[in-house]
Amino acid sequence: MSKTKVGETAVTPKSGGFDTGSPAVVEEKFQTGQVFTVVGAHFVHDTYSAFLAPLLPWLQDKLGIGYTLAGSLAIFMQLPSLMNPFIGYLADKANLRWFIILAPAVTGTLMSGMGLAPNYLTLVFLLLATGISVAVFHAPAPAMIAQVSGGRVGKGMSAFMAAGELGRTLGPVIAAAGVSWFGLEGTWRLAFVSWAVSLILYFRLRNLTNMQQNVMIKGTWSAFKEVGLQVFPPLIAIMVGRALLQAALTLYLPLFVRDELGLGLWLAAASLTILEAAGVVGALTSGTVSDRYGRSRILAVVLVLAPLLLLAFIYGPTWLAVPLLIVLGLTALSPQPVFLALVQDRFPENRALANGTFLALNFLIRAAGIWAVGLLADQYGLTAAFVISALVALGSVPVLRFLPK
Repeated sequence: MSKTKVGETAVTPKSGGFDTGSPAVVEEKFQTGQVFTVVGAHFVHDTYSAFLAPLLPWLQDKLGIGYTLAGSLAIFMQLPSLMNPFIGYLADKANLRWFIILAPAVTGTLMSGMGLAPNYLTLVFLLLATGISVAVFHAPAPAMIAQVSGGRVGKGMSAFMAAGELGRTLGPVIAAAGVSWFGLEGTWRLAFVSWAVSLILYFRLRNLTNMQQNVMIKGTWSAFKEVGLQVFPPLIAIMVGRALLQAALTLYLPLFVRDELGLGLWLAAASLTILEAAGVVGALTSGTVSDRYGRSRILAVVLVLAPLLLLAFIYGPTWLAVPLLIVLGLTALSPQPVFLALVQDRFPENRALANGTFLALNFLIRAAGIWAVGLLADQYGLTAAFVISALVALGSVPVLRFLPK
């Protein structure tokens, strides 16, 4: 039985429903069915949002753009993430399940239509619209997961992030297959699946109670700021350190495989799929293991290994490329569930607001990383950009000692 604080009104969800932010309704039980409803939505949504990176070589050829402009497309897609604190604030007050229901269809439609864009500016506006759909899904969804995970937040975040990684694993394959089947301009046909999934989510989630959340009590905002000053500065420093490495692997890897390794477009897309497939396992295990051994300890292991493995991938023999991509995926893509669990641990009364703030910061840092890698690649080549990314990531490891225990 959860306890209600003075000034709060306890809300008890109906059977089968969940709420998105208040500690007054947190249940200790891990609610498997509700967790995997949101997890499934995340999987489908991120399958479509992963279309951009594998299609970059085709889009680059069609539009005649360089690495910096090609990489900037991902920044435009993520720009609406700046709204995440506001969306998170709303999610702490009202059930935003309609965002979860509609986001797969909206994102799927827009991402499948990239091949129809006649010029760079049109593609920018299309990706900005996609970014809004991505933002309104990702701000409340982790808070919902934390709400229905009880005392196993790390486990819930691992399932949530693993679903996203699995979607990003299948996305490049589906995007490349769509170009093979229909041509770049015909990939809009792939959107039909996303509409069907949103329809299924409607029937699965429509009966959830649209509950009004507790009003933020006096002192909660100042408490949020107080904890935030302890949590976010070291977290930001770590995220800045790994931003270049993350951008290099998740956005520029297909271009690296094509231009530096001299392999074909299908193999370029396959490299991202291999990385993301390993990332599914990494994401699935890292949060759960951090429940047992501690967030900082798990972060220390993966943040040290990932840059070293990237250097081995760059300079190692070709026959080691696939095994190294696998272990890179296991390490480089696994910190995110731990970051999310850490944020949810420290802000139990404002989970969606804290998550939205984290995602907005993550966007700004990732955007800077994408631009930096693109500029380095245009100036010195992709190999040099990847090496610098690995060295900068290693430099962030000492900051772990400043994370709250």
